[in-house]
Amino acid sequence: RSGTRGVLAWRARRWISTSGSDGVSDLKATLAEKLPAMQAEVKDVREKYGDRKLGECTVTQAYGGMRSVKCMTYETSLLDSEEGIRFRGYSIPECQKLLPSAKGGTEPLPESLFWLLLTGEIPTAGQIDALRADLASRSKVPAGAIAAIDALPTSLHPMSQLSIGLLALQQDSVMAREYAKGTVKAKYWEHTLEDALNLMARMPEIAARIYCRTFKNCKLAAPSDMQNLDISANYARMMGFESPDFDNLMRLYLTIHSDHEGGNVSAHTVRLVGSALSDAYYSVAAGMCGLAGPLHGLANQEVLNWLLELRAKLGEREMSKQSLTELCWETLKSGKVIPGFGHAVLRKTDPRYMCQREFALKYLPNDDMFKLVSLLYEVVPAVLTEQGKVKNPWPNVDAHSGVLLQYYGLTEQSYYTVLFGVSRAMGTCASLVLDRALMLPLERPKSVTTGWIKNHFESSS
Repeated sequence: RSGTRGVLAWRARRWISTSGSDGVSDLKATLAEKLPAMQAEVKDVREKYGDRKLGECTVTQAYGGMRSVKCMTYETSLLDSEEGIRFRGYSIPECQKLLPSAKGGTEPLPESLFWLLLTGEIPTAGQIDALRADLASRSKVPAGAIAAIDALPTSLHPMSQLSIGLLALQQDSVMAREYAKGTVKAKYWEHTLEDALNLMARMPEIAARIYCRTFKNCKLAAPSDMQNLDISANYARMMGFESPDFDNLMRLYLTIHSDHEGGNVSAHTVRLVGSALSDAYYSVAAGMCGLAGPLHGLANQEVLNWLLELRAKLGEREMSKQSLTELCWETLKSGKVIPGFGHAVLRKTDPRYMCQREFALKYLPNDDMFKLVSLLYEVVPAVLTEQGKVKNPWPNVDAHSGVLLQYYGLTEQSYYTVLFGVSRAMGTCASLVLDRALMLPLERPKSVTTGWIKNHFESSS
């Protein structure tokens, strides 16, 4: 397995420039330089292996959400069942070590991860400074989009407001405008990149405005200051959070939630809608609607509610392995699952959980809720293993994030998926640009009916 992972990591890094550069080149120029090699590699793979099978699809998989069916490519990240997510070949610890961080910050800048996802290379600090300046120049939200959001009832779910806000930005789509003018296919990626950068620059203010008007009875806690702050710190200030430690948490959160292969609901939705040449605004808004589903983006809320319920049930009892083991079995015997543990692909502890745990150990080691999460890390896997119904008894990313947000005062649980959405938009936008650069076609898989399946196998038996 380790040899296979090494080959995969090497392949993921082959597109990285080996020449090096001390100068500052803008993102578009860097990507344009690398695209011929990317396109040539895809062409070569298709010519050499075009008729080879990646796997098979059983009837169970066809009915079961196409789980584990290898039927698509996705260049920005790869999820290994034992190792977890790799962004362009780099693990989360490697990204934390290698990607540029903010001055005085301890976590990588999400802007630097976006550069990595798009180009395959670790950016320099100078390149990220240039990218931040470019994003700042794009960050003003049009008055029409602000008016659209402010017209919404504050009782509307924050994710519904977010999707509407993104669609209100669509009036400025470069891709839609240039396509209407008759642009050539070779330039689709350039137009999509413009849309992606504009969306990334403006989405945090849209999201912060939704938070403030829904929960704080104001428009913005502070005006956008992208000229002086990175995306994460600026987002935090607009929501009303001043702590430098919370800035670091936001950088970590936006980085680790940005991309997780292409088969999850939000990523695949963006890919599918984008394959119709719908622009980034349409595509990402559709992805946000998928993320809003209880089985995708609401998991951390379910975890937090369960943790709060456990703490209430403990009452005056000591928080111990024995007491928590009893409460875990009580949850399972009631017909419920223990949220935050297990994963569709992973078969070990999610690295995204571990980096959040390390953050908590550094910044909030004595917090009671963190102590509860930490003790459950020792208890739940043994309980689930004894139960014998899950393939992976280890915690995933959602087992930790809610506790960190609560600690710093972001307690409005219905907003958590918006944070997830701001992050996921970065990863899916990077992939969408590459989809257009590699000229991927309209997605159109074949479906069959239950009757077709019966006839197919009964007639051949």
